[in-house]
Amino acid sequence: MLLRSWDRGEDAEWRAWLAAGRDFGLLAANGTDGRGPVLVPTHFLLDADAGEILLHLAAPNPIWAALRADPQVTLSVTDDHAFAPGRWRGDPGTPTSYYASVQFSCTAETVEDAAGKAEILNRQLAHFQPEAPEVRVVPGAEPFGGLLPGLRGLRLTVREVRAKFKYDDKKPADEQRAIAGLLAERGQGLDAGARAQLLRRNARRAGAPAPGRPGPAPSDCPAG
Repeated sequence: MLLRSWDRGEDAEWRAWLAAGRDFGLLAANGTDGRGPVLVPTHFLLDADAGEILLHLAAPNPIWAALRADPQVTLSVTDDHAFAPGRWRGDPGTPTSYYASVQFSCTAETVEDAAGKAEILNRQLAHFQPEAPEVRVVPGAEPFGGLLPGLRGLRLTVREVRAKFKYDDKKPADEQRAIAGLLAERGQGLDAGARAQLLRRNARRAGAPAPGRPGPAPSDCPAG
């Protein structure tokens, strides 16, 4: 992912963006025998204190063979994307894409023991369905213990974080702000999310609070 000085995301920025419920991404591992990369869409849990990402996948998933050959992986989260037609952006009328994306470069460790897998599952359950704290995975116990052999846990140690918020920050602030109105007028797809990010970035350039609904407080995610 190309990062320019004007669209590079700061630590507090990408932490807050992810903390707003963005916990589904694309995990990429290098393919074996010269094949293309293995790509796995997946939910994940970013562990703030340990600086790691936790998830689980089915035992037959092709990513396990790839990880045995090379444990270096990338987890990418992308959202709030929209197409900006050239007529919106002034001369010479070059269209572009708006998007926010965070990429974690990680070292993967496969977790195969029952206790370790249960720990990962229970932490994910606590995150994704906190309204049901009584639901627990206990090795050897019903109703979920018997399912553990069919999956493996994955612990990703974060080595680097690259974050990008591409919303025309290179343009004059008033021109950038005008595009927010065009996104609101079109109002399709993820235009609302892209507009919110554009306005937030624009307000930050002016040193003013971002308009619209307030965002979440920054989380304690590992620094990039």
